[in-house]
Amino acid sequence: MSLTLYAHPFAAYCWKVLIALYENGTPFTYRKIDDPAAFAELEKLWPLKKFPVLTDGAACFIESSVIVEYLALRHPGPKPLIPTGPDAALDVRFMDRFFDNYVMTPMQKIVGDQLRAANERDAKGVAEARSSLEVAYRWLDARLARGGWAAGAEFTLADCAAAPALFYADWAHPIESAFANLRAYRARVLARPAVARTVDEARPYRSFFPLGAPDRD
Repeated sequence: MSLTLYAHPFAAYCWKVLIALYENGTPFTYRKIDDPAAFAELEKLWPLKKFPVLTDGAACFIESSVIVEYLALRHPGPKPLIPTGPDAALDVRFMDRFFDNYVMTPMQKIVGDQLRAANERDAKGVAEARSSLEVAYRWLDARLARGGWAAGAEFTLADCAAAPALFYADWAHPIESAFANLRAYRARVLARPAVARTVDEARPYRSFFPLGAPDRD
């Protein structure tokens, strides 16, 4: 098996790649970063010690979106996660960046602040992150009024990015009932078998969530 993924089951950006792999049934070796030996291997591959990291033989790929792009290019499965049409592909890539930059990033600000000592917390930064999430939720709710998936009728890279971003964002800053389209989409994407498998694999690690993991997901 040529593909090896260095990832942690609870890490949001790892979910994007895991979902893509599970969606297409792509075989790979899973090196979980809760093993000191796996972490040492990761550090040799990528000194910044960030994950996920994918190796394919001697080749090494870093950053979740790049990894999914590589899989689509070199290990395509029956379900293409990036459209062949340039306009549709551009929209998928835009939505991938939207979920990472405007949902995942402010969510991580809120969660990361909770890990700081009380006298080092950034109340203003957290308030700004919550405000940014509200704007993102509102925009997404309008976009998702048409139903379907994040970038159209097919499940794509955009949905691989949306699933972890919305899963954890709703834990950190709950999506209001007024955003019914977004809440319905979140439920829909979490019910996707590849996503549900990823969520289930992360359940043993929920005590890691510093805000307290709710029981509803």
